[in-house]
Amino acid sequence: MAGKFEIYEDRAGKHRFRLKAGNGEIIAVGEAYNTKAACEKGIQSVKANAPTAPVKDLEDQP
Repeated sequence: MAGKFEIYEDRAGKHRFRLKAGNGEIIAVGEAYNTKAACEKGIQSVKANAPTAPVKDLEDQP
């Protein structure tokens, strides 16, 4: 099964998304958005930008 994004409302009434792997494990969580539309835009941004995003290892910083 492929991964999926889930949109949900948190206890404060804000909209959030989480990305789940095919096995159901949560692998990423988005910030709190005031509107569902803004949350959906956040998902689209992750989809558009993540495939080419470099990985910066902050543990290797002096």
